[in-house]
Amino acid sequence: MTPKEIALTAVKALDSKKGQDIKCLETGKLTTLADYFVLCSASSTTQIKALSDACEKALKDAGEPPHHIEGHRGGTWVLLDFSSVVVHIFNDEARKFYDLERLWSDATPVDLTGVLTEN
Repeated sequence: MTPKEIALTAVKALDSKKGQDIKCLETGKLTTLADYFVLCSASSTTQIKALSDACEKALKDAGEPPHHIEGHRGGTWVLLDFSSVVVHIFNDEARKFYDLERLWSDATPVDLTGVLTEN
């Protein structure tokens, strides 16, 4: 899978579990950390876990298991590292605190029209 396909698979998995405010940023021209960051908010620790599990399963099924997972114990955020794509799942408070959209404001937002379901 290409990095973009991995990112969009993650976006679809998060959307399938009603992830909120899902964003995908193309960061490959700005950093060697990852080609894409996927950001998502959740309304509870239970939803954070469900979103993380859905994303991990969708990508494992596609042959892309995560290389590293962080944050499960705290319950306010989870990071899934798929090398070329890093998925961040936050509760609202943690998302505001880390403010990755501002930190990576030079990144190119990926148009998710047709990827996300309409609410």
